[in-house]
Order: sequence, then structure tokens, then C-alpha cells
Amino acid sequence: MINNSKIWIVSDVDGTLMDHFYDLTPAKETIAWLQRLGIPVILCTSKTKSEVQIIRDDLNLKDPYIVENGGAIYGEYSNGKEWETILGKSYTLLEKILDNLSENINFKLRPINTLTDDEATNLTGLEGESLNLMRDRHWSMAFLNPPDIFNEDLKRLCPKYNVEIFRGNRMSHLLSKNSNKGLAIKKLLSKNKNSNLKIIGLGDSPNDLPLLKNANYKIVISGIKGPNQLLLNELKGMEFCISKKPHGYGWKDEVYKFVTKILNT
Repeated sequence: MINNSKIWIVSDVDGTLMDHFYDLTPAKETIAWLQRLGIPVILCTSKTKSEVQIIRDDLNLKDPYIVENGGAIYGEYSNGKEWETILGKSYTLLEKILDNLSENINFKLRPINTLTDDEATNLTGLEGESLNLMRDRHWSMAFLNPPDIFNEDLKRLCPKYNVEIFRGNRMSHLLSKNSNKGLAIKKLLSKNKNSNLKIIGLGDSPNDLPLLKNANYKIVISGIKGPNQLLLNELKGMEFCISKKPHGYGWKDEVYKFVTKILNT
């Protein structure tokens, strides 16, 4: 499971830990430093399990990880055997719900998995086998961001189907009401025995709001053009900080700053 560290790093991946060219280099040295300190790095992402496994291997991470925006949690027992906790509804069921929502608003909401390879590459920058890993979804439904004029109607309709929609920078995500990044963090916390635990949460878009709400230290990672204004609007009234640098460079600086601060108090 997770060691008894008094600090957890819980981090989004796309646009946060790495940029949209999927460069993990800026964060690697800091992650190695965290590992020497025994501080877990818990990836909490919209990516699929198949995608995250490759990233974890690259970063030599052994900590639990949250995939598909909180649809499922995975980790390893001390004997190396994998465990899983499923919070989301099945992809098949969510696909039917998305079809119903499309009918309700009279606009076709298009799943990412129905895009052609060229369309998916233009949207995500992924190619070849990476597209197959991205499509390997089981507990969430990723779809193209609809025009803003439909946002209020979709928000009103979600309770009817017991679902929520979280909008990312490049796509939206349809999830069971019982599965989001925040609920997944709470589930992991229920397995933890350290009452003095402090969570440093890092994200860059509105779908990271549940993650940040469940963190003691909320860090918004800027993009090249600055922080996501929709996320900042959602965080009004809460205490949070914004990285000065974008993506992995901002991640590295802020993690170092807050970990050092906590260890010295």
C-alpha cells in the first residue's frame, strides 16, 4: 500500500507533471529526490491504466495511482501482486448515457474513442500504439468538448443519470457520480493510518478541481499562456498558489518549495 510518510504528492499528469508534448524530464530529478525521502507520488489522471503504467515505469514509481479521473485506483501489495478499487460505471453504460445526453440537448457528443487516428493525433499529439493505450478506457467516457452554450443544459441533466461531467483543456469526461479524483483520494485516505498526513495537490484544469479540493496545499500549474482561468474561477474563496513556470518546470519548483516547508515545520 502506502508507507507512513506524512506527505503525499497527488498530481495530475497532462499539462501538470508534463507538458502537452509528454516530456517528463523536468520532474524526474525531483521525483528521485522525493523517493529518497520516502514521499509517495500518486498520479491522479484522466489517462488510462495502460498509459499510466508506462509513465510509472519511466519514473520508477511504485506508489498507488488513480486513473480515468477517479474511475479506478490501482496499486501493489508488498508481494508485488496488483490490487484494484473500482469506483466508476462501465464504459458501455457511460456510452449509453452520453447518447441519451446527446438526444436531450440535440447535439451529438462525440466520444474520443470514435475519432479517426488522424483526428485523435491532432487532438492529443499521440500516434501509433499510444492511441490504442489512450482508447483503453473502462471506467470513464472521454468526449470532445462541446460548445459552451450546452454547458448549463448538461449540468442540469447530469443528476438525472447520476453522472458528472468534468471539462479538461482538450476533452471532457463523463463519470459516475461516485467516481472523481477527489472521491478516489478519499478512498486512498481511508486506507491510511497517518492522522498527520498533508497532501500537496497539483493540477492545471477544471477536471482537477476535486483533486485540489481534497489537498491541504492546492497548487495550480500554469501552462505556457498562464493558468487556466476556468479553474481559477472554481477555486475562488479557497487558498491556493499558482506556479510561476509552466508544466513540469512549475511542478518541480512548487513541489520542492512545499515539501521543504512542511519538513521544516
